[in-house]
Amino acid sequence: MTDDNETQVPVIDQVPPAFVLVRPQMGENIGGAARAMLNFGLERLRVVDPRDGWPNQKAVAMASGAGRLLDEAGLFGDVQSAIGDCDYVFATTARGRELTKPIMTPEAAMARARALVAAGKKVAVMFGPERAGLENDDVVQANAIITVPVNPDFPSLNLAQCVLLMGYEWVRQTQEVVPEVMGFNRTEFASRVEVEKLGDHFEEKLEAAGFFYPSAKVPGMKQSLRNMWGRLGLSKAEVATFHGMLRQIARHLDK
Repeated sequence: MTDDNETQVPVIDQVPPAFVLVRPQMGENIGGAARAMLNFGLERLRVVDPRDGWPNQKAVAMASGAGRLLDEAGLFGDVQSAIGDCDYVFATTARGRELTKPIMTPEAAMARARALVAAGKKVAVMFGPERAGLENDDVVQANAIITVPVNPDFPSLNLAQCVLLMGYEWVRQTQEVVPEVMGFNRTEFASRVEVEKLGDHFEEKLEAAGFFYPSAKVPGMKQSLRNMWGRLGLSKAEVATFHGMLRQIARHLDK
């Protein structure tokens, strides 16, 4: 039970950003954007005045397994109504604007979005039509601009590509993504004992072959080999392969 005098901490409803496609022209790009969103767990899709109408069968075909996002997408007639319930809005654009606004990289923007969402704010990211991107009348309704650092001689990004970039940065800012992992094919790292036994096996065969010479250098040679085995990070399958190689070599030499 809770003490009557205990202060209740309100639970903040954290809502991921809405991705708003403004006047998209091709159904394929809408479907591609939906797929990119779902890749990163984003499901709040809004579509403003699509050129080829709505629903769009080409969008459905391109969305593949992400068709649910299209079924649940909000359809709006203008930008103002699409972002009307949002506390903070980002506008993605590659072109310079004669507007005084913060201009952020995708990384910085999604870090800001994460902080806003954690505070219970509703956030939206706007993406412009394929031909020329967002117009100034759209951008003025945003709080900040997101610009991707691309080749200035060819700055145009495909709509779905831009959505994919923002989705990736959102996940990177909100989840612990390990930068490197070891991928195993039905195996795992060998134990320390297994690596030591492999070292014993190698020493045995190398001793028999007369590898350890002269005697004064033998301790250092064996130490170097042990260090190598420990440094390699061998899998169980690789240790078994080395044992098999040694046994086969020994059989052949004994003939």
